[in-house]
Amino acid sequence: MVTTADCERVQSAWFRLRATTLGGVAHHDGDLEWTDGPDGLNLLFPRNLTTAAVRRGLDRARAAGRTPVGAWLASDVDPTALADAGFERGWSPWWMVADLADVAAAAPAAGPHVTLEEDADDYRGEHAAYRDQLSLARLRPRVAWYAAAHVGPGRRFAGRAWSFLDGGLAGVFDMAVWPPFRRRGLGTALLGAVCAAAREAGATHAVLNATPEGKLLYETCGFRQVGEGATWWWHAPAGPVEAAPAVGGDA
Repeated sequence: MVTTADCERVQSAWFRLRATTLGGVAHHDGDLEWTDGPDGLNLLFPRNLTTAAVRRGLDRARAAGRTPVGAWLASDVDPTALADAGFERGWSPWWMVADLADVAAAAPAAGPHVTLEEDADDYRGEHAAYRDQLSLARLRPRVAWYAAAHVGPGRRFAGRAWSFLDGGLAGVFDMAVWPPFRRRGLGTALLGAVCAAAREAGATHAVLNATPEGKLLYETCGFRQVGEGATWWWHAPAGPVEAAPAVGGDA
């Protein structure tokens, strides 16, 4: 049975891959794992938190100019140290799981508007840096798949999705359909495409974190909620910031 702990493991592996492949870093501070990649600086599912350890992470973020800083928690972890360090409660990931056979029955593996891609010229201007992330789809052996949706005579870029293989599980990430193109079945087609690619590579189940906006789509495609987590966020204060004072007695 796939559990919330499995969902958290796949999420951590995805952040770690993105950081280390795309020029960032993943590091441990005692029992805490931090990744610094295209998702920013993130603390991934600690079991025990201390104010001193959290502030060390914030010092690293300040030194690198990396804000906001995210912290992902299981629902049973005490967040007091994050609140003490100035983090604020954010959105709650709804962890969802599906048998990929059920997804295949509900969502097409391919369609006229959705294709798997290893590079694209869809990202320009302020979004140009996102194109670098498609290098993940070119890794060999393959562990990540990117799908894009294009519609109309001009092949307008309408949405995207990723899947990532971690053992027998496929994580689904960064799935979005831009507002003008919603309610056309593109979300279902994107989900089907990336899940089919991971299934062909050996995955048996898919996991993802959903928001209220996307949950209905995922349920329609065979996903069920198995748990809920929490995110916390630290935003740099406006203006000059003094270094955090040293904290003793709490390693």
